Amino acid sequence: MSEGRRAIVWFNEVTKDDVPLVGGKGANLGEMTRSQIPVPPGFIITADAYFDFIEKAKLRDKIRNLLEPLEPSHSQQLHQIGGQIKQLILDATMPPELASKIQQAYIKLGRGLVAVRSSATAEDLPTASFAGQQSTFLNVQGEERVVAAVQGCWASLFEPRAIFYRQQQGFNHLKVGIAVPVQKMVQSQASGVMFTLEPVTSDRSKIIIEAVYGLGEAIVGGEVNPDLYIIDKEGLRISTKKIGKQEWQLIKNPDGSGERANIKVPLLPSSQDQQKISDDDIIHLAKLAKQLEEHYEFPQDIEWAKEDNQILIVQTRPVTTIKEAAEVELETEAPVLLTGAPASPGIASGPVKIVQAPSEIANVGTGDILVAKMTTPDFVPAMKRAVAIVTDRGGRTAHAAIVSRELGIPCVVGVDQATTTLSDGQVITVDGSKGNIYDGKVARRITTTAVVDIFMDTIRTRTKVYVNLAQPELAEKVATRNVDGVGLLRAEFIIAQIGEHPRYMISQNRGQEFIDKLYEGINTFAKVFDPRPVVYRTTDFKTNEYRELTGGQKYEEVEENPMLGYRGAVRYIREPDIFTLEIEAIKRVRQDYKNLWVMIPFVRTVEGLAAVKEIMESQGLKRSADFKLWMMVEVPSNIILMEQFLELGIDGISIGSNDLTQLILGIDRDSPKLAKEFDERSPAVLVALERAIKVSKRMGVTSSICGQAPSVYPELTEKLVEWGITSISVSPDMIGTTREIITKAEERLGLSDQSA
Repeated sequence: MSEGRRAIVWFNEVTKDDVPLVGGKGANLGEMTRSQIPVPPGFIITADAYFDFIEKAKLRDKIRNLLEPLEPSHSQQLHQIGGQIKQLILDATMPPELASKIQQAYIKLGRGLVAVRSSATAEDLPTASFAGQQSTFLNVQGEERVVAAVQGCWASLFEPRAIFYRQQQGFNHLKVGIAVPVQKMVQSQASGVMFTLEPVTSDRSKIIIEAVYGLGEAIVGGEVNPDLYIIDKEGLRISTKKIGKQEWQLIKNPDGSGERANIKVPLLPSSQDQQKISDDDIIHLAKLAKQLEEHYEFPQDIEWAKEDNQILIVQTRPVTTIKEAAEVELETEAPVLLTGAPASPGIASGPVKIVQAPSEIANVGTGDILVAKMTTPDFVPAMKRAVAIVTDRGGRTAHAAIVSRELGIPCVVGVDQATTTLSDGQVITVDGSKGNIYDGKVARRITTTAVVDIFMDTIRTRTKVYVNLAQPELAEKVATRNVDGVGLLRAEFIIAQIGEHPRYMISQNRGQEFIDKLYEGINTFAKVFDPRPVVYRTTDFKTNEYRELTGGQKYEEVEENPMLGYRGAVRYIREPDIFTLEIEAIKRVRQDYKNLWVMIPFVRTVEGLAAVKEIMESQGLKRSADFKLWMMVEVPSNIILMEQFLELGIDGISIGSNDLTQLILGIDRDSPKLAKEFDERSPAVLVALERAIKVSKRMGVTSSICGQAPSVYPELTEKLVEWGITSISVSPDMIGTTREIITKAEERLGLSDQSA
């Protein structure tokens, strides 16, 4: 391994920002471990180790040549090329030094049974779920078997389904790395999945938990119908229980590993209809779910297990399929043919195509309704052609449900005998919102809820609705929404995708490469939103986050409290050569798109803002009629000296309510013990918000807010409008809801202006 690159890291050494190094799964395992979430211990073989292996084995050109003629929709060719690449990786020699490091880490973990999982660096992102595309090896024991399993995970990066999925999502096959978490096995008596919102309707007031006896692979694969528990998030009260009949469970195979790691064991008839976990366990899980959602500031899809009366979290990832309202509902007196669990909203009609095995997916054509006992990742090419999915087994968190929501097509699961009751070619209508299946094509109509949603996608408000964004691949989709611009474009995700510390790149005379990559990321947003403004927040990495970039450990000190450390404006002043790279990328984007503005984060002093402005102006980036300069308001000094900051000459402020709240209240916003005390509605915080908005208005400066508070507290949004805020910037899933809250507030205050 070259200098600055690490082959092995332990869970407590990584955070959610380390996706380039350890993949989505590995980053989340590390983040949870560091946040005192109960996670089985383990370590990760990094993506750097995978790339190093590919280079030393001289596989890059061979893989590229095999992929060059590929037509992903050609199923036979896809499987043939995928198989050839996998074999190349499996046949190559693992570098002896790396093999030794893996073996030593496994010995340190205790030499027991472990799960060896794949964690692709393009996995578990907020805009695309790559989970399930690569292999997992369970109940692995012994140093040599662990090393072999790691190489098996590397090879699975080129499973046909994984190649197909990356191609559809626009990811470069040779730039997507794969890390491999090795984690102590959980021999669960019960396990399941939970969502911090209702996954079909995206109702954020609910927590959904599904549970089965035994190991969790049965529930994720959709092989059994799980228990369903619905919990009211606010009061943590169980509102609904639906007990699924479970005839068998998965347990560890005492004589096998890999694909033979688990076996099905029949359950006694007396226990098949029993509730899988106690009410106390349900509430305990719900508390953990709330804690994870608050920590990540985004709805979560969580895997859990119960072993020896202890609840453990095995994985969490962002929900990638949030919707604001169902579009239509059926208007029919036709009898219901079959019923199941609603798994993905929407309505579709078409001919049935029954698929008994992945080898039959070529039979599914565009416009068909795919009907199967259950689906696996191998079904995805056919699922993309289908207009709806129906399965015999599974719950709302089964593979069919998750992929259907991502594809935006209706899905009904747990229908029991769909594959035997329906027939090929039969025309049916699938209502994924209610879980009903009708014979023939049934008419549909717009509902009252949908009218409101459609209305909100056309209405204008005086107070602008902006959106918070970070991922370039999400830009085009969100730009089609009724949104007035991007109120917060975070630089950090783009920098993380570059993956190398800018000082490290400068030391290698690769500063221009950094500029080019940053330009590409920012330009994506400016292009699709033009002429609407895109407010780009310059880099606000903290030292611990910079350290995790390649080369970062050489240039970043270890700080006890990075949140209050060397970050924001002060970095630009002390390291102007790095800031200049960012300025050059911004200037290059603005050559074509004048809608790109800039916002400076974490400005502690008036003198600091003046110094940053001076650097920008010296590099030719100066305020003008078409270039606006904003400042983040997230430090109490910004509130106290608001007039002096504004007098320096800026065009707008944006309140970062997360940081401002923690600094006013003296509360670590990531502390689970203080989660209840962290509240943007605190009187002290409200005083600060009101002053920031009213002073800005008096001095002719626009004001915005980009923290999570408006998305969570409608009553706070009403106050912001009343005080005169110019815009509110929210996550993409809250655009319509926020527009509706603002509309009502403006009407109540007599501020409604449809021509605004």
